[in-house]
Amino acid sequence: MSYLDALEAESIHIFRETAAAFERPVMLYSIGKDSSVLLHLLRKAFYPARPPMPLLHVDTTWKFREMIAFRDEVAAAGDVEVLVHINEEGVRQGISPLTHGSAVHTDVMKTVALKQALDHYRFDAAIGGARRDEEKSRAKERVFSFRNAQHRWDPKQQRPELWHTYNTQIHQGESVRVFPLSNWTEMDVWHYIQRERIPVVPLYFAKPRPVVARDGALLMVDDDRFTLREGEKVEMRSVRFRTLGCYPLTGAVESTAATLDQIIDEMAASRSSERQGRVIDNDGSASMERKKQEGYF
Repeated sequence: MSYLDALEAESIHIFRETAAAFERPVMLYSIGKDSSVLLHLLRKAFYPARPPMPLLHVDTTWKFREMIAFRDEVAAAGDVEVLVHINEEGVRQGISPLTHGSAVHTDVMKTVALKQALDHYRFDAAIGGARRDEEKSRAKERVFSFRNAQHRWDPKQQRPELWHTYNTQIHQGESVRVFPLSNWTEMDVWHYIQRERIPVVPLYFAKPRPVVARDGALLMVDDDRFTLREGEKVEMRSVRFRTLGCYPLTGAVESTAATLDQIIDEMAASRSSERQGRVIDNDGSASMERKKQEGYF
């Protein structure tokens, strides 16, 4: 068995354990490469049956247009139910990453929206694509990570998972986040995408795109809501994205890697963090951990 086979088997086991132990599980679908791998594993885990849980996409209304088109193609395939939730109150308030900043936008349109959706559908287990190598607070998570009735995470109240034995017991109103890709790395994900020929959003592949250099990041001008600051100009540069989110908060990297082989070669030579371009990771010394304690995915 190769190491990718071992990772795949562990993840499939976690999917099946979640389906067996919880009444209303859901897979959180962010449309990125990790979500594409998760969806592939979900289909494999229950093939040839239809997956026994829906996908949930929390739409901030600021995702790249190519991401939304990709999500709609997945929904149109028809083999899995895709739920989309938007915090309509946040939309009515005009919450925007450009005018309110990353912290307010993330809280209202991601954290509050996620809690609304989990409460509305009464999901008791939410499966996500977070990996331990992505960000330091994610390394503190267990595979089955407990949340209280207010969806809050306490890193000091983590349950032991000795010998891959998971504690799935919860009380009424409580829930868990489940991370089948905990033991995967960014490179593992790309090797698996290549091996399994998994479709991903084209934004991961380099090509000339309109970008603006702002606060140390290259931001892609994805629609006419993007407003230029004094002295800024739009340039066409060959870029791609290592991670995807709301387009005004997600920096591109200059690259010519236009194929999977070239991306893997680029990753092998890279010494920078995958999330270096994510503005939401840089709005406080412990911002991600604090957001997670408040209910962020």
